[in-house]
Amino acid sequence: MSNVNKLNVYLSNLALWTAKLHNIHWNVTGQAFVQVHEFTESLYDETFEQYDAVAEVQKMRGEMPLVKLSDFLANATLKEIDAKDFTITEALQLVEADMKAMSALAREIRDEADKNDDCQIVGMFEGYLDFYAKKLWFLRAMLAK
Repeated sequence: MSNVNKLNVYLSNLALWTAKLHNIHWNVTGQAFVQVHEFTESLYDETFEQYDAVAEVQKMRGEMPLVKLSDFLANATLKEIDAKDFTITEALQLVEADMKAMSALAREIRDEADKNDDCQIVGMFEGYLDFYAKKLWFLRAMLAK
């Protein structure tokens, strides 16, 4: 799969993940509600920033980023979830699983860009990998028993 296709998968995942994070944000319950509510809000703010940046880099390269919800659903590797009440642990585990998937995809995109001497994508995705590493550390700490 080319980096153009991977960027569309990444963009699709960001669109889906932003909606999914809102679902978790609104519906998490438990003693750490405020902390998880605020944490997921910070995550969906970041995913939207990435969504915009990835689409813009595609435009800079003469590509047309995906924009239709149906295209996002067809191309995303993350999965939707139904609305329901989520326990703190369940919410954090859902976020952790998606973040690991996003980090792995970001690494694939960065590595392919590095092989092609594409410094713009390498730099962008290095930042995303740093973000995921830090947030995954936070998640491990929050999930520790």
